Amino acid sequence: MTRIFSALALAAALAGCGSDARYATITPEPEARIPSLYGTIEVVEVTLPTYAEGEEIYAQDPDGAIVAFGPLWADLPSRAMTLQLASTLDQITGATVAAEPWPFRDFPAAKVDVRVEDMLATSRGTFRLAGQYYVAPEELGRNRSGRFAIEVPLPEDAGAPQIAAARGQATSQLAEQIARSGLR
Repeated sequence: MTRIFSALALAAALAGCGSDARYATITPEPEARIPSLYGTIEVVEVTLPTYAEGEEIYAQDPDGAIVAFGPLWADLPSRAMTLQLASTLDQITGATVAAEPWPFRDFPAAKVDVRVEDMLATSRGTFRLAGQYYVAPEELGRNRSGRFAIEVPLPEDAGAPQIAAARGQATSQLAEQIARSGLR
């Protein structure tokens, strides 16, 4: 993790010099195709731990403290992750998927609610996304829930661009897990 904190020190120094760099997540093209039991799905806004709700990118230091990395996310993480989950679930399942509020006149067949407990670069050199998801059908099917703990490796001397890319990969992996375990 020392390699990440070398980048942390550099990023903090750059931030102190008036840098206003922002980093968007890169959404990888999903390869999985998993049919859904539901033709329409609403993704409720993702809830995040307090430290991850704002614009700052966070990392865990070797002592376990969660500290601001310096650079900022390009969009609020809950909004960006909700939109990415909706887009990726749409591509994976072939269903009509939209982020809340539901934009159509009819009700969605199911709602997906994701509650994140951890979202940060870890002291182990990974990006961690962990929490629980819930799938609530309007009529057809049964309620489902599942826990997730996804870790994407970060390269040596990882900086904000690599952390942003890892968050995109982790969110895509989460969408695939929800499609496989919660929407079939």
